[in-house]
Amino acid sequence: MNREQLITLISEKLKLIRTEKDLTQDQMSDLLGLSKKTLVQIEKGRIYTGWTTAVAICALCRESSILQHELGGDPLEVVDLIANNGTIQPKEKTMGGYIWWKNLSEHKGYRLQQNVISQHFRILDTNNFRLLSTFDESIAKQEWEKFQE
Repeated sequence: MNREQLITLISEKLKLIRTEKDLTQDQMSDLLGLSKKTLVQIEKGRIYTGWTTAVAICALCRESSILQHELGGDPLEVVDLIANNGTIQPKEKTMGGYIWWKNLSEHKGYRLQQNVISQHFRILDTNNFRLLSTFDESIAKQEWEKFQE
């Protein structure tokens, strides 16, 4: 996934996200710092959000089941990957990947996983902490090889 794809997805789902949060157009436009006219244009599919607005929606609506379903988990992880050119090395606790993830390989409790929706890769340690996230399969496999030694 890249910026344009995320912007398109957010723009197309904005009305659903707003209604899921039970916000009026006035409330949502105020929350995002947009004019109501601009929000209406986005919701009607006439224009797309900008990158900054897409990021704000991911941050402010992080718990949205619509966003999580469309992005395969935490929206801010996808934003972070895109903003950092596809690779980050956080050490953040995860739920272990029981939803939206498939295990590609496992070794001594470490797991290499791929998200079934966004297709990005991650490596989890034995306590489900994320050691790496990347869209680049070669980087994921290169880092995974270090755990095989």
